Amino acid sequence: MKFVIVTGMSGAGRSSVMRILEDDGYFCVDNLPVSLLPTFMQLTENSSEQIERVALGLDIRGGQSALKDASSVLNHLKEEGHALEILFLEASTPVIVKRYKETRRIHPLADGGRMDKAIEDERELLINLKKQADYIIDTSTMLIRELKQEIDRIFIEEENFCNFYLTFVSFGFKYGIPSDADLVFDVRFLPNPFYVESLKPQTGNDAEVYDYVMASEKAREFLVKMKEMLDFLIPNYIMEGKTQLVIAIGCTGGKHRSVTLTNAIHKEFENTEYGCKKEHRDIEKDRLRNICRSQEK
Repeated sequence: MKFVIVTGMSGAGRSSVMRILEDDGYFCVDNLPVSLLPTFMQLTENSSEQIERVALGLDIRGGQSALKDASSVLNHLKEEGHALEILFLEASTPVIVKRYKETRRIHPLADGGRMDKAIEDERELLINLKKQADYIIDTSTMLIRELKQEIDRIFIEEENFCNFYLTFVSFGFKYGIPSDADLVFDVRFLPNPFYVESLKPQTGNDAEVYDYVMASEKAREFLVKMKEMLDFLIPNYIMEGKTQLVIAIGCTGGKHRSVTLTNAIHKEFENTEYGCKKEHRDIEKDRLRNICRSQEK
C-alpha cells in the first residue's frame, strides 16, 4: 500500500492536490489529526477492502502543537517500514496573500493580525516537515492544469522527480520586466522580424519567424551560452535550497525574438529531470492594442 502525506503552506494548493489525487484513484482523507495517523495507517493496511493508494492531508488546522509533533510521528512510521511519501507544497508570501484576498478567506494563524506575518509564522512551523519531504513543489507560478501535470508525473506515471521547476517567460520591455523574474535576458540585439513586412504580423511561434531569428549566428551562439549558464547555475541554486527559477527573455514587444528564444531554450530543458514550462506574456498585446486603437477611431 502506498501512503502520500500532502502538506505545506496554507494557500499553496493542498486542497487542489487532494482533489487531483482523488480523481487519480487515491483514497483521500483531509485534515486527519496527527495522533491518529499510526492507527489510521494500521487500519487501512489491515482492511479487507483493496485499498492500494491513500493520500492524507495535513495542515495547520490540526493545531500548532500537533504540527510540531507531525515530524517525529512521520519519522517513526517510516522507521517501522511503512511506504510513506511526503509531498510539501509551498508558494511565495505575496502569492499566498493574493490567493487569500481573492477567496476572501482568513489565514488560520492570522487571528485578526497581519496576514504576511501569519504566513511567515507558518513557514517557520513547517521547517522540519519540509526537510523531511520527498517532493517539494512551489506553486507560485503554476496554473491548476500545470500542477495536475506535476502530480500525475510523480504519483501516476512515477517518473524521476527533481524538486526544481523552471519557468521560461517571454516578454516585451515596453510592457515592463516580469516582477517575479529571477534572471532576465535581453535579446534586442538580434535581427528583428518586425522590420520584415511578411513576418511583422506573425510571432515567434510561427516557423518563418523562428527560422529567421535562429538563422542568425548570434542567436545560435546566445542559445548555447544561455544553456551553459543555466546548466551551471541550476545545481548551485538547488544546493542553496531554491525550488524554482523564473527565466525572463525580453525583446522590444515580446512577440518575435523573445518568443523564439524562449521556445528554443524551453526545448533544451523540457526532457530533463526538472519540471519545466514556458509562457509568452506579451505575445498578443500589440495586436490587442491595434484593435483598441481602430475601435477608438
